[in-house]
Amino acid sequence: MTTPSNTVSLLRGLAGATVGGTVGYFLFAWLLSRGLYSLVLPGTLMGLACGWSSGRKWQPLGIGCAVAALLLSLFAEWYNRPFAIDSSLGYFVTHLYDLKPVTWLMVAFGTGVAYWFGLGRTNAAQ
Repeated sequence: MTTPSNTVSLLRGLAGATVGGTVGYFLFAWLLSRGLYSLVLPGTLMGLACGWSSGRKWQPLGIGCAVAALLLSLFAEWYNRPFAIDSSLGYFVTHLYDLKPVTWLMVAFGTGVAYWFGLGRTNAAQ
């Protein structure tokens, strides 16, 4: 059995990451509306879906998932829990240091998991 080409793996991984990140974002927002803070979900589901759909182990996908998960997690935090003083994105970005430690832990964990799972897997049948 042959491995998929880099282009095919990249496109499948990006499609999976898009679906996983979208599901993770909406699941995070839904759980937050019910009082559960699960900021690790967008990055985790993005990495899982990317790695699963790419069909191979490939480091560029893991790095891309980590960067995208970091940005998606910060966007999800800003959009769903903006600062009370000013809800603009500019204010949020310039005051990232005001985020609580638990928020940073969840962002870091979700980003790390996105990298780990976004790497993909080796195909045992090769």
